[in-house]
Amino acid sequence: MSLTAPRTPAAPDADSASARGVRNRMAVWGLAHAVDDMYQGLVPASVPYFVLERHYSYLAASGLTLAATLGSALPQPAIGLVVDRWRLPRMAAVGVAVAGTGVGLSGLAGPYALVWLCILISGLGVAMFHPAAGRSAREAAGDSASAMSVFAAGGSVGFFLAPVLATPALDAWGVGATALFVPPAWLIALVLLKKRSGARHAHATTTGGRDRWGPFAALTGVEVVRSAAFFGINTFIELYWLKHLHASRTLAGAALASFLVGGVVGTLLGGRIADRFGMVRTVQLGTALTVPMLLALRVCPGSIAPLAFAVLTGLALNIPFAVLVKLGQDYLPGRPGTAAGVTLGLGVSAGGLLAPVFGLIAEHSGPQGVLTVLCAVPIAGLVLGLLLREPAGA
Repeated sequence: MSLTAPRTPAAPDADSASARGVRNRMAVWGLAHAVDDMYQGLVPASVPYFVLERHYSYLAASGLTLAATLGSALPQPAIGLVVDRWRLPRMAAVGVAVAGTGVGLSGLAGPYALVWLCILISGLGVAMFHPAAGRSAREAAGDSASAMSVFAAGGSVGFFLAPVLATPALDAWGVGATALFVPPAWLIALVLLKKRSGARHAHATTTGGRDRWGPFAALTGVEVVRSAAFFGINTFIELYWLKHLHASRTLAGAALASFLVGGVVGTLLGGRIADRFGMVRTVQLGTALTVPMLLALRVCPGSIAPLAFAVLTGLALNIPFAVLVKLGQDYLPGRPGTAAGVTLGLGVSAGGLLAPVFGLIAEHSGPQGVLTVLCAVPIAGLVLGLLLREPAGA
């Protein structure tokens, strides 16, 4: 009879505990990203109510969207540099609190200039969140594109939830209902402050190595192209259903929801594809699939059948999303905050700066003209995607 106790396999248990830890940390960052980007989505969701209740002109209404874009897009690369220099672990928490407070108070503000300022400040909060959160999320995810896709998908969920939650509240109580969205910002900020000590791990996964600015510039171009297509579809898909397909408001809302849900699925799917087939191939695949999906959406007859292509367009367009964030940080291993600031911030928001161009097209050719032009936009992304290379050691 042996007196030796049976050996228990410690390594699998340790691996399992480590995997659970990564999932838990990524769930927190995904939730925080959803809350933060919900405030980006609240601005376009509330603009029609400012027009109806405050009698703003269309030019004034577009100014509110521009305020959010200016606040969120332009400062992010600079904030990324600051985060890389001093880390600032509380920056993400402060950013989401500012984002929620700014847009929440906008509905209570009186003069137009004060409303504009509140929305600009909200955009600045979004700009503060992304570089810091992107750096910390990458540290938590390590080299897993699937884990990073959880963080990226949070942003897509936030954009989806904004109109879903805001529309009934604004219908019932007017623009002052934006104040109802302040508490979630402060709640998630407190969660991040409590969890920040748990983020001190895997720092080596995003440091060291040579920064490759050439491929990063091409990647930024791909992100800008993707952003332009996203903003164009997000803005005009409901109008396309209403004005061109002569559908009901319910079906028009379903079209937007279908596009955004497809985006969530595509973001998560892209991470899995990248872990199996490589990040560059995943970016190229998603960009290539977007062209036929958009064409099918544009030419499909009826008002119900095109809903399927709305889902597929959102899916294809967002397959590269999380991969672009991770790939950008791999191209700039010594500057993960800067990379996140460009890919999550400037690149994603840059499409909003093209909104006036799409508006002019819609003035002359209707929303169907915008969708027709958008069918050609991803081709530029395909060309830029050919300049991408897998990072060393991938």
